Amino acid sequence: MSVLHWATLAPFFLAIFIPLLYKYVRKIHTGWIVFILPLTLFIYFLSFIPMTAAGETIKRTVAWIPSLGIHFVLYIDGISLLFSLLITGIGTLVILYSVYYLSKAKEKLNHFYLYILLFMGAMLGVVLSDNLIVLYTFWELTSFSSFLLIGFWNHRERSRYGAQKSMLITVFGGLAMLGGFLLLYLMTGTFSIREIISMADIIYADPFFVPALLLVLLGAFTKSAQFPFHIWLPDAMEAPTPVSAYLHSATMVKAGIYLVARLNPIFAEHALWFWLIGGVGIFTLTWASFNAVKQTDLKGILAFSTVSQLGLIMSLLGVGAAALHYTYLDDNIYMAATFAAVFHLINHATFKGSLFMVAGIVDHETGTRDIRRLGGLMQLMPVTFTIALIGTFSMAGLPPFNGFLSKEMFLASMVNVLSLDIFNMETWGFLFPVLAWIGSVFTFVYSMLLLFKTFTGKYQPDQLEKEPHEAPFGMLLPPLMLGALVVIFGFFPNLLSTFIIEPAAIAISPALIDAGQSFNTHISFWHGFTPELYMTIGIIVFGTFLYVTFPKWKGIYQWLPEKLGLNHLYDQSLIRTEHASRGLTRAFMTGSIRTYMVYMLSSIVGILSYSMVKKDAFAFSMENMAPAGLYEIVLGLIIIGACMTILAAKSRLTSIIALGAIGYTVALFFVLFRAPDLVLTQLVIETISVALFLLAFYHLPQISRKEERMGFKLTNALVAGGVGVIVTLIAFSALSNRSFESISKYYIENTVDKAGGHNMVNVILVDFRGFDTLFEIAVLGIAALGIYGMIKLRLSRREDS
Repeated sequence: MSVLHWATLAPFFLAIFIPLLYKYVRKIHTGWIVFILPLTLFIYFLSFIPMTAAGETIKRTVAWIPSLGIHFVLYIDGISLLFSLLITGIGTLVILYSVYYLSKAKEKLNHFYLYILLFMGAMLGVVLSDNLIVLYTFWELTSFSSFLLIGFWNHRERSRYGAQKSMLITVFGGLAMLGGFLLLYLMTGTFSIREIISMADIIYADPFFVPALLLVLLGAFTKSAQFPFHIWLPDAMEAPTPVSAYLHSATMVKAGIYLVARLNPIFAEHALWFWLIGGVGIFTLTWASFNAVKQTDLKGILAFSTVSQLGLIMSLLGVGAAALHYTYLDDNIYMAATFAAVFHLINHATFKGSLFMVAGIVDHETGTRDIRRLGGLMQLMPVTFTIALIGTFSMAGLPPFNGFLSKEMFLASMVNVLSLDIFNMETWGFLFPVLAWIGSVFTFVYSMLLLFKTFTGKYQPDQLEKEPHEAPFGMLLPPLMLGALVVIFGFFPNLLSTFIIEPAAIAISPALIDAGQSFNTHISFWHGFTPELYMTIGIIVFGTFLYVTFPKWKGIYQWLPEKLGLNHLYDQSLIRTEHASRGLTRAFMTGSIRTYMVYMLSSIVGILSYSMVKKDAFAFSMENMAPAGLYEIVLGLIIIGACMTILAAKSRLTSIIALGAIGYTVALFFVLFRAPDLVLTQLVIETISVALFLLAFYHLPQISRKEERMGFKLTNALVAGGVGVIVTLIAFSALSNRSFESISKYYIENTVDKAGGHNMVNVILVDFRGFDTLFEIAVLGIAALGIYGMIKLRLSRREDS
C-alpha cells in the first residue's frame, strides 16, 4: 500500500490500541496520545497543496475485489484535499479541546477516542475514495461511528434518542444512495468516479439517470441535514461538545456537501439537479434560520444555525451548476457561486467550530446552556466573550470577518440568478434572492441572541449551577485559534483563494475550465455600491429591529402546533411501526410448533409449485426406472400400512412401534439392493431411535380423551398432502430430467484404481468424501463430549450433596 493508504487507515490502526493505551498509560490523558495522529496527518496533507494548486492530481490504487471492479482507489484533487485538511485540522483542535473538556476520572475516554478515531478514518475514506462502493462503505461507517459518539452519554435518554434518530435517518439515506451508485454502475459498467465523470454525456439520456440522481441526492440531503431530513441534527446536540464541534460544524454534516460537489460534473447537466440542490438548499437556509431564533439552548441555536448554513452552501452549489448551461458569464458570477460555496465551507468550519467550543465552555463553567438563565458573563469570561463575538459576527455576515466576504458572494450569486433564462428561472427565480435575504435576516437575529443573551444583560448567579469563571488556557486555545483564523481569513482572504479555494472549485466544475473559463480568484471587501451591499444594509437594519422587538413578536412560534411538526411525524411513525410489528409478531409467533410447521411447509409447497410451473420443469419418464419385483411391492405396502397405523393409532406406544417398523422395512430395501453397510447403519439408527422414543414417551402423561377424539383437520390434510405431492413430483421430474450424466459411473470406474478399494460406499465415505466424513465425526465427537460433561457434572453434584 502507498503512504496515502496508510495515512487514510492510520486512525483505524490507532483505534485498535486505544483500549490498551487507556489501560496501561495511566499517567497522562489518552487525548494527548491521540492528538499526535491528526496533527501529523494535517501536516502530511498540507504537503499536497503545491501539487493541487498547480492542477495536478494524485491517484493511488490497491486491488480489492477485481472481479467486481472494486478497488481501494484514493484520489486527491482540490476538493478532496480541502476536506482532508478540515477533517484533520479541526480534528486536531477538537481532540486538544477534549483533553480539558472531558474528565479523565469520570468519562470513558477509551470509548470516546476509539469512536472519534473511527469517525476520523471513515471521513477520510469518504472524501479520498474514487470507488463508489468503497466510498459507500466509509459513508456508512461515519453513520455508525457518529451514532456511538452522539450516544456517548448513553445513560441519558435524550442521548440514546438522538443517536437512534441520526442513525435511522442517515442510514436510510445511505441505502438510497447505494441504489443510486448501483444504477450508475449499470449505466457505465464501472464504480470509478473519474471514469463515470468521463462518460457523463453518454449517460445523460439513459432512463436510469434521473432515478440515480434522486437516490444520490437523498443520501446527500439526509447526511447534510437538508429539509425535511434536518430533524436529526438538533437532537444530536446531546453529544459531548467536542463531538458537536467536530461532527456538526466541519465534517460529518458536510459529507453530503462533498457528495454533491464530487458528483456535480455527472449530474449538473440536468435541470432537476439545479432545482433540487438550489431549491432545497435555499428553503433549508430560511426555514432553519427562522427556527433557530426560538431556541433557548446554546447548542440548539447552533444546531439550527448549522442546518441553515449547510442550506446556504447547498444553494450555492446549485447555482454554480447552472453555469454549465449559460454562456454569458458577467464577471464570472456563476462560477463565483461555486467559488463562494467552497469559501463559505471553510469559513463555516472556523466560526462554527469556535462557537460550539464556546458553548461547551459556557456549559462547563456555569452548568447550563439555557440563555434564559445566562447573562452578564462578559466581565467574568472576557476571553470567551471575545471569541464568541468574533464567531457570531462572522456567522451574521458582518465585516471585517471572513463570514462577511462569503456572505456577500452568496447574495451576489442569488441576485444574479435573476438574469438566467433557463430552467423556468424567469418565473420562479425571484424566490432565490428573496429567501436568501429573509434567511440572512434571521441569521443576524439568532447570532445577536446567542451573543448578547449570554454575555450581556443581567447576571443571574442564582440561576447557575456553578460560579462562572474563565476556562483554563488549554480549553481556550482551540477556539482562540479558530477565532484567529476567522480574523485572518477576513483580512487576508487571498491566502486561501489561489492555493485552496480555486483548486477545489475547479474540481467541482471541471467542464468550465475545459471550456476556457477561469475563476476570478481575487477576494476583497469593497466592490462598490452593489445590490448585495444594499441587501446587507437591509439585513443589519431590519435584523436589529427584529432583535430589539423580539419579545413582542416571538409569539408567532406558537402558531404552528407541535402535532404538525416533522419531529412529531417522526415519533409517530416509529410508534406506529413498533405497534404494527408487535401485532404482526403476535399474529404469527403463536408459540405452537404445529403452526410454524404449517407456515414453513405451506411456503415450501407454494414456492416449489410456482417454480415448477414457471420453469415448465415437470416431467415424467419410466426410462430410468428399474422394474419393481414382488418383494419391493410387498415392502412398499408394509411401509404404507405402517404410516396409516401411525395416523390412526390412539396409543403413543403403537405409534412408536409403527414408526420403527417403517425404519426396519427400509433396511430390508437396502438388503434387496445389496448394500450391507447401509443395512447395518439403518438398523443401528432405528434401534437407538425407537429406544430413545420409548424412554422419553414413557415419562409423558397418557393421551387424554380429548386428544383421542381429535377430529379431521382440513388444513393439516391439505398441507401434508401438498408436501407429499410436490416432493413426489420433484422426485419424478429429477429422475426424468437428466441434464448431466450420472456421477455413479465415475465412482464405478475409479473406486479401485484411485482408492484401492472394492466396497464403493466405504471408498466414497473415507476417500472421495473424506473431509465431509471427518467433520461429521468431529461434530458427533463434540456432542458426545458435551453429553459426557453434563453427566459428569450431575454425578459430581450428587456426590457433593
